[in-house]
Amino acid sequence: MKRLLCILTAIVLCLQADAAIDFNRIFHINQPHKKDLAVENERLRVSLDSLSRIVDSLRAERIPQSSELGEVMREMEDTVEYSPEVTDSLLDIWMQSRRYSAYERVDCDMDSAGFSSNVPDSVMMSRLKAINPFFTLPFNSTVKNYMILYSEKMPQTTARLLGLSEYYMPILEQTFAKYNLPLELKYLAVIESALNPTARSRAGAMGMWQFMYTTARSYGLKINSFMDERLDVEKSADAAARYLRDAYTVFGDWNLAISSYNCGAGNVSKAIRRSGSRNFWDLYDFLPRETRGYVPAMVGAMYAMTYYREYGIEPDDVGMPAAVDTFHIDRNLHFRQINETAGVPMEIIKEFNPQYTHDIIPGSEGTCVLRLPYKWTSSFLDAEADSLYTHLADSLLSPKVLKAIKESGTETRIAYKVKSGDSLGRIAARYHVTVKQLMRWNNLKSTNIRIGKVLYIYRR
Repeated sequence: MKRLLCILTAIVLCLQADAAIDFNRIFHINQPHKKDLAVENERLRVSLDSLSRIVDSLRAERIPQSSELGEVMREMEDTVEYSPEVTDSLLDIWMQSRRYSAYERVDCDMDSAGFSSNVPDSVMMSRLKAINPFFTLPFNSTVKNYMILYSEKMPQTTARLLGLSEYYMPILEQTFAKYNLPLELKYLAVIESALNPTARSRAGAMGMWQFMYTTARSYGLKINSFMDERLDVEKSADAAARYLRDAYTVFGDWNLAISSYNCGAGNVSKAIRRSGSRNFWDLYDFLPRETRGYVPAMVGAMYAMTYYREYGIEPDDVGMPAAVDTFHIDRNLHFRQINETAGVPMEIIKEFNPQYTHDIIPGSEGTCVLRLPYKWTSSFLDAEADSLYTHLADSLLSPKVLKAIKESGTETRIAYKVKSGDSLGRIAARYHVTVKQLMRWNNLKSTNIRIGKVLYIYRR
């Protein structure tokens, strides 16, 4: 693709200059010297604006074949339709229910909310400019509404997020720095899950970064009977960073890359085609409803968590430790063994190791990590040198117990949009389930289904 664009650019430049075209040089028939090639590449790079329309057309359709994002798109295009159920984030849940009592509820259309503030627009604009160096976002009514939402309408929420961020944000910053990505992308985790490592959406997305099953597996996160690495803060952040890196490669714009994290690269490409533009605000109305406010919400959270002092907000004391130690475990280990030999409270073990879904670290299947607050480091090391692995091993880690867990499997939910020619029988056969199961899972009273209906399929 890149070579094609370079060739087209060279041809157009020559035609514009009424110059002869040296096709041997363009197509590298006579291999040029590396220095000459570097000069030519630089000239072509600088001149690409002359083919901007062609470039935009091609890039809107392009998904890197070798990237993990491309693999995700190819796997999902026939089965998943991004609907409100699939694209929901916990920001939407905050506004729709009282499920999380710690957060204030705000019921309104953020596009037309018309929030007012005692802080002049000029001050908000200058503050936004000072903290938003990596992508351009105009100060308009929608962005302003989200800035006021987090800083003035939801102060308790922001206080809670600030408390959690003292522990989680350094982890996220280190991950994004590893891939040379803007550190401000860490605020996406605020919108996705309110920095909750065990968050679960209605559509089955899991963890702080709200990965769906297919996307998580495509980005190398392990999901099996014993663990779900979507709940691992460090590994899920690493996968999110790689997704965003791939998305930026596709779209060349952070607003669009961020939007694709919420609704998928396919929907953003669709919005580009329909709007005829690659400018975020030009294609704003063509994005799914749940995605339109995604970038402005991120900016609102970023603004409030930067200027919280100006609004009289203080971070909550959430009890997170200043330091955590990581241990590498290469034998099966039960949380109760750690609790009863090292004295670490069960709730602490679970809080810092939520990826182990049955309280068992399956170290015998491959080295696993155990994270404990520094306070318990010494007691854990003492127990490890004594009876940690043998304590109650015959009952907690017996072959019978391990076999039962393996046979239970892991359950995933798939959202399938009914297409022309579909029937329940055909869909059931495709996913190796029964028609009765489809009817029960979707509350269907008959086998008649309409085109466009989203069916939910549960598989182990």
